[in-house]
Amino acid sequence: MSQRNSQAAKTAARERLRQERERDAKRAKARRQVVVAVSVVAGLAIAGGVAYGIVQANKPSAWEAAKDAKLVAPANTSGKNGLDVIIGKAEAKKTLEVYEDPRCPVCASFEQTVGEAVKKGMDDGRYKLQFVGASFLDDRLTGTGSKNALSALGAALDVSPEAFLDFKAALYSAEFHPEESADKLADDAYLIKIANSVDALKGNKDFEKDVKDGTFDKWALEMSEKFSNSEGVEGTPTLKMDGKVVTSANGGAPMTVEEFEAAVGTALKG
Repeated sequence: MSQRNSQAAKTAARERLRQERERDAKRAKARRQVVVAVSVVAGLAIAGGVAYGIVQANKPSAWEAAKDAKLVAPANTSGKNGLDVIIGKAEAKKTLEVYEDPRCPVCASFEQTVGEAVKKGMDDGRYKLQFVGASFLDDRLTGTGSKNALSALGAALDVSPEAFLDFKAALYSAEFHPEESADKLADDAYLIKIANSVDALKGNKDFEKDVKDGTFDKWALEMSEKFSNSEGVEGTPTLKMDGKVVTSANGGAPMTVEEFEAAVGTALKG
């Protein structure tokens, strides 16, 4: 090989080496740019996630939001904000007020034992029934089941008074009423399951939408406030007629049909 050719070969080799180094440098730069870009995106994603989490954490709960929502009263109600739920024959001269909390186990026992007798007295025209709902057990036990069930009762009442009474009976039944400490009534799906045992509510899309949308959440809160402001009502269940608490001979709520008939018979004469 001539000296010229040898020199040319060396020059060509150096040129190839230079070009290879340039390519390596460009590839390294590209990798750094990708890493930086990914890091920036990841950083933005994390920052966005943190910001979203902060917003969600500070976002009011559905029940906090319901306090400021527009009140929608169910059909078949009367009085201010639709808080008078009175069912029965117009000619009935007396009104039996029934105060209950949906999560209350004693209310469930009362409804399972005495509920039919209470309804029969209404059907016979001895008195009208007025329902006042409470949610104090949500505060005492934590949860939202009482409020949610009150809202669902409002949705049933919006369908008809009969649907309301049947849904209330199903809610307190041995089949569906949960343990006091279990907040199952906070679950819309469970309330709809209960409602599917009631002919007027089974597959009723309007009712289901009202339950899921919380249409009557504000009304439920107002109803609970009405309970809290009721004179002479210390707990649930409580019965009142003519402004007086109706009790059994032992001073408590009548928990058998015999006690109920005796207590209401006396109240009707008053």
